[in-house]
Amino acid sequence: MGIFSKSEPKYYVIKGNELKCPVCGNDKFYSRRVQLNTTLATFFNLDWANRSATCLVCSYCTHIQWFLEDV
Repeated sequence: MGIFSKSEPKYYVIKGNELKCPVCGNDKFYSRRVQLNTTLATFFNLDWANRSATCLVCSYCTHIQWFLEDV
């Protein structure tokens, strides 16, 4: 899966609930931290100051789910 090929997909539990893909029902996901860019910060070259989020990508259908907190 390109950028995710070095890690194995995992099972995740979010607030006591097993995470399942809402599209295909799969229960294994790749994890990746991503930058949440804003127009103002980009304009002033301050992208590094923006918040980050965790994206969990379904290992079967590649549907992406975003979480502001670490999972």
